[in-house]
Amino acid sequence: MKKKSEASIEYRRVLGVPVDIIGMDETLRIVDEAIRYSDSVSLVLTVNPEKVYVLRKSPVLQRLFEQALLRIPDGIGMVLATRFLFGTPINRVPGADVMQRLCASAPEKGYRIYLYGADEEVSKGVVDILRERHPGIQIVGRANGYAASDDMGDLVAEINAARADILFVALGSPRQEEWMSRYAQVLNVKVCQGIGGTLDTIVGKTKRAPLFMQNIGLEWLYRLLTDPSRWRRQAILPVFVFEVLKQGIIQRLWAKDKCGR
Repeated sequence: MKKKSEASIEYRRVLGVPVDIIGMDETLRIVDEAIRYSDSVSLVLTVNPEKVYVLRKSPVLQRLFEQALLRIPDGIGMVLATRFLFGTPINRVPGADVMQRLCASAPEKGYRIYLYGADEEVSKGVVDILRERHPGIQIVGRANGYAASDDMGDLVAEINAARADILFVALGSPRQEEWMSRYAQVLNVKVCQGIGGTLDTIVGKTKRAPLFMQNIGLEWLYRLLTDPSRWRRQAILPVFVFEVLKQGIIQRLWAKDKCGR
């Protein structure tokens, strides 16, 4: 697994979780460089408030995020927290958009793509849609997300035999990150990106928020309104806000004390 070059990508820590200060264009450039020059798998992971509490419970996933090539600010909560805590200019880089931008440039760049995740109908449908949208795209393999654990060796062998440059893993979080932590070391791909439910949105099984809601950072609200099951998961938001405020107060007191010495 390629370890992140901390000298080349600026990042901040929000409640201990690293968030890269990076935009869409730089994200795509870094991924392209990893595909062209890396000799081991590079991970592209998304960061949002839910991940903070997932990582706290899992040292394995903590290490995964520390070693990832990119930890992109997918959630508006992390963006606002980073701005508040550090005054850093940062905007959302949605993982779904990164995936689709990579697919759009794949015919020209020659990227070989493997899709892993979602159900069988969605998996098949995404291949058809991407080939229609991006003539010449090389989708060299796919597998739905229901392979048994006993079959993972065969799946990894199939992915490696396909000689994919990019592996998109759509198992939902934290399952997809747990899968990457277990199998990244034996993958012969250049880039592995976790994309959550993106395949479902491509085929229309799940709707993304209208563009104006995405642009003003309210995609999370749209998801809550259209999927009531998310309310339980979003119960961490008040806790997240409280802890960010607490971190901000501690940072300001420390800075004031340091200046007073």
